[in-house]
Order: sequence, then structure tokens, then C-alpha cells
Amino acid sequence: MNNLTKMFLNLTVIGAFAGVVLSGVFSVADPLIQANKQKELKESIFKVLPEAKDYRKIEKKIGAEDFTVYLGIDANQKPIGVAFKADGGGFQGNVGVMVGLEMDYLNLKGIEILDQVETPGLGDRIREPQFKDQFKGVDVKPKVEYIKFRKPEKPNQIQAITGATISSNAVVVNINRAVEKVLTNFPLEEITKAQSGTVQPAAAPASKETGNGGK
Repeated sequence: MNNLTKMFLNLTVIGAFAGVVLSGVFSVADPLIQANKQKELKESIFKVLPEAKDYRKIEKKIGAEDFTVYLGIDANQKPIGVAFKADGGGFQGNVGVMVGLEMDYLNLKGIEILDQVETPGLGDRIREPQFKDQFKGVDVKPKVEYIKFRKPEKPNQIQAITGATISSNAVVVNINRAVEKVLTNFPLEEITKAQSGTVQPAAAPASKETGNGGK
């Protein structure tokens, strides 16, 4: 057996062994990762719906996407708002936002950043309270928009992070797309029926979201 053959066999054995090890690590780690993500998601619902003591989960298929809305319920079993996740591309990857919307579908209750891999010290500042708190009470009709280098002048505006316009824009765009899905596919009369936790939502109507991102 020549040296080249030996080297090839050694690499094959090492590669196979490494694959088995990685597979074993993944099988152990993945359930823990998924459980942690679910924990973070649940906690974020109560952060954007601070008056909620419980919630009802309402799911629909919108085009090819499974979309979930969480109806927040207070201590008196009264609906106080809805929460939902808004995903989309940022500067370096997905920016996932949990959004809280008032029960009248007119204003945001707040947001929480769930996923982001933005530039440290710039784009990742979307996690800071100074940025997130701007969204509390912001109008969603007309759509939320950002402005640069000055304070908001209208009830639907927030101020972008200096030097991180792309990340700020990603948050705003993701919120607007998700809000549009909720307004179009989860009408208020249907949402309020879900308070009992027994409603089975009807199939979502055809939406302009499919295929063009709602634009």
C-alpha cells in the first residue's frame, strides 16, 4: 500500500469519525436549542403585551407560510392585544421581531428583537431600549416609517439608528409586512372570538402578500 493510498484511507476514517461525532452533538444540542428558542418566544409575547397573563394561539396558512398570532388575555380574561413575529433580511441576516399590536389594530404596543446578527456596535443596537421603546404607541396606519438625523414628527415615525440605517429599515419593513398580514388575514371579529380558546379560524383569504412581499 503506497503512501497516497494510506493518506486517503486515513482521511476517510477521520472524516467518518468526525461526522459521527458531529451528528451525536447535534442530536443532543438541537432539542436544547429549540427549547430555548420557544422559551424566548414565549417571554417576548409577554414583553410586547405587558398586561397579558395568558394568550391564545391562532394559526393560519397565508400562501405557503404558516403564520401565528397570539391573542393576549389579562387577569379578567379580557383580550388586550395581539402579538406576532415579523421576520426578514437585515444587513447581515434575518432580523426577527416580536410585535405587539393594540386590540383596535391602530397602534403598536411594543416590539422585542428575537433574532439578529447585525454589526456589533452599529446594527445590533436595534436591541437597545432607546431604539425599541420608540415603537410603543406608534401608529400603523399609515405604515410605520423611519426618519434620520431628527426627532419623529408624525405619530407613525421612529428615528433610525445613526450609522445603522439598513438595520433600522429592516425592523420597520418587517413590522409593516407582518402588520399587513394580520390586518388582512385576522379580522378583529375573528380574533375576539378566539378569546374562549375554542375558535377554529377560517381559511385565510387570498392576499397580495403571496409572491411579492406585500408590495
